[in-house]
Amino acid sequence: MTDNTSADTTPALAARAGHGAFWKNNLREYGMALSLVAIMVFFQVVTDGTLLRPLNLTNLVLQNSYIVIMALGMLLVIVTGHIDLSVGSVAGFVGAVAAVLMVKLGMHFIPATLICLAVGGAIGAMQGYWVAYFKIPSFIVTLAGMLVFKGLALALLQGQSVGPFAPEFQKLSSGFIPEAFPGVGVLYPTTLAIGIALAAGLIYMGFKARSRHERHGIEVEPYGLFVAKNLVFAGLVTYVAYLISSYRGLPNVLVIMALLIALYGFVTRRTTIGRQVYAVGGNERAAKLSGIKTERLTFLTFVNMGVLAALAGLIFAARLNTATPKAGLGFELDVIAACFIGGASAYGGVGKVGGAVIGALIMGVMNNGMSIMGIGIDYQQVIKGIVLLGAVCLDVYNQRRA
Repeated sequence: MTDNTSADTTPALAARAGHGAFWKNNLREYGMALSLVAIMVFFQVVTDGTLLRPLNLTNLVLQNSYIVIMALGMLLVIVTGHIDLSVGSVAGFVGAVAAVLMVKLGMHFIPATLICLAVGGAIGAMQGYWVAYFKIPSFIVTLAGMLVFKGLALALLQGQSVGPFAPEFQKLSSGFIPEAFPGVGVLYPTTLAIGIALAAGLIYMGFKARSRHERHGIEVEPYGLFVAKNLVFAGLVTYVAYLISSYRGLPNVLVIMALLIALYGFVTRRTTIGRQVYAVGGNERAAKLSGIKTERLTFLTFVNMGVLAALAGLIFAARLNTATPKAGLGFELDVIAACFIGGASAYGGVGKVGGAVIGALIMGVMNNGMSIMGIGIDYQQVIKGIVLLGAVCLDVYNQRRA
């Protein structure tokens, strides 16, 4: 007589084992997302609902847009096994260049913006050249860059704040998309429609990616978790779109952020150059032996970082409506912390765009929530330092366990 009990339970046991392995391999990724939700709920409660009010939510986006943008570039630098300490100074210097071009010389904001982005790329190329081809540690090169461009910004502005900028340039940071249906109640329906369409698109892309992974035998998350995650995420996107549409609609800078996140997510996951970046960070010597031009790839990651730092500097200057000698001070700390908190490894080769964005949002929500609570900047720095140390300790623990 055949024993059917073992045959019936084996698939269930295998499924549970597979689920356990999945959770073990992806605990950090899901842990960061859950941590962001928990932090938002905590500050929503202790601030009596102020955190997620439409006005504050819009301000939260505007205040942290440049950190998110720079975190995308910093992620690639960290994945290749390097670091860039100069991004804050570069952002401040580019803001100073923009002020000289637009305010003092009267240049139109479009060519001035293109020149500023080119300046950022040139700065990244200069630093990347020393790191990639002369093998000088990136810590030293970018530390020198931080000092150099901080001094150049001070010299360019002659120690004074320069402004204001043209209203058209200010819209880069403080503007909102045009409303296709003006005067419809108290909401901005265009923003809400974009949010709903985005949520539906994310669900579709999620199912499409899961199907593709299954065809190629790549590990996928349990189906129930996959469905629940997509529904919750789509619900959150729709809810945030509803809140933002209750104030003034969709900020221009949020559109820029979303496009950059989508672009870098695609590049890192679906392109050859994206896979090569991770290969260089995982084992540079092996990557070079396999035919990857590691020096050129490292060089390009720094060029990319320079351009994004320049864009962040323009956004920050447009938001302040002035360029100041102290602009960009401390930005590099928040950007690097966002990447490490979001799961990037200090050893290189590990990190995701989504994780960097989540890390930047965690830093932004903490800054905003603690400010609403009246916590001084001194204790804010202490708390952020402890969070960063905890994230790096978790990374080291995972590396040793592996």
